[in-house]
Amino acid sequence: MKLLVLADEERSYYWDYFDPKKFEGIDLILSAGDLKAEYLEFLVTLTGIPVLYVCGNHDDYTRRAPEGCTCIEDKIYNFFGLRIVGLGGSMRYKDGENDNMYTEQDMRRRCHRMSLLASMKNGFDILLTHAPCRGYGDLDDLPHRGFECFNDLLDKWKPPYMLHGHVHKAYGHFQSERQHPSGTLLINACGSYILDIPDQAFPDYGHTGARIYDLYTHFKIKTGRGCK
Repeated sequence: MKLLVLADEERSYYWDYFDPKKFEGIDLILSAGDLKAEYLEFLVTLTGIPVLYVCGNHDDYTRRAPEGCTCIEDKIYNFFGLRIVGLGGSMRYKDGENDNMYTEQDMRRRCHRMSLLASMKNGFDILLTHAPCRGYGDLDDLPHRGFECFNDLLDKWKPPYMLHGHVHKAYGHFQSERQHPSGTLLINACGSYILDIPDQAFPDYGHTGARIYDLYTHFKIKTGRGCK
């Protein structure tokens, strides 16, 4: 399965110079946050490829959410077998109305809920966030500090991939790929990143090994209700 992962910067390569050939073979588009709603709407409309997203600290989708796209905040979304956890937002660095900023304790509670869901689905394959893990591609200043609880979530479930943004290439010390001690490949998708996932890297849809969840997904297949 081939994924186009986007974050932080709207790329003119896709937007101003649209060419459908650039999207050949792409099965799914993931947004790790801080992207204009118009950009995501443009991509889902012109390509017909599903777009899943989490929110960045600068997104205000409460006023206008990207139409035709699917928010997966605080969910485990199953895309034809690929189980994707969505946990957007950044460290809270100022008071205000922005709902996409969290303290470490806030995010830890969210991770705990996702861990409970993962236990019912026999794990997950991708952690999609806006902020990075603490100590792995983040910065020391509070606005760009990563979450320690992400490390705990990876250590417990060991998903193959974590995709994030938030730390831009211009900030220095940028590295698109890092290896986490859990074995998870950490990918900073600032701008864009193509991720080609081998079929054997995730279970077939309805075959996670979690009996009740697999029965539920088989029911959805029979009733034509899709994947999520």
